[in-house]
Amino acid sequence: SGPVTAGVLRGDKSRFQLFGDTMNTTSRIEQTGEAGRIHISADTAECLKACGEGGWLLKREEPVKAKGKGIIQTYWIRSSKRSSDEES
Repeated sequence: SGPVTAGVLRGDKSRFQLFGDTMNTTSRIEQTGEAGRIHISADTAECLKACGEGGWLLKREEPVKAKGKGIIQTYWIRSSKRSSDEES
């Protein structure tokens, strides 16, 4: 979650592209993802918590080493929501 800039790149084939630090972070954590799992940043996890949807979050046990970012904490989205009394 965060700011991005969008634009259409022209050339042999025009395409829509997003730019910015948010996209760089996304690219870095994508490299450490797992098949069949949704991997999100701490900023996105905070947005979910602020909306009362923290039950969907599973904190990743090991922090991710992201090139140009250092060590960052990331989260997985659970396949089912935990009730509020189960949340850690």
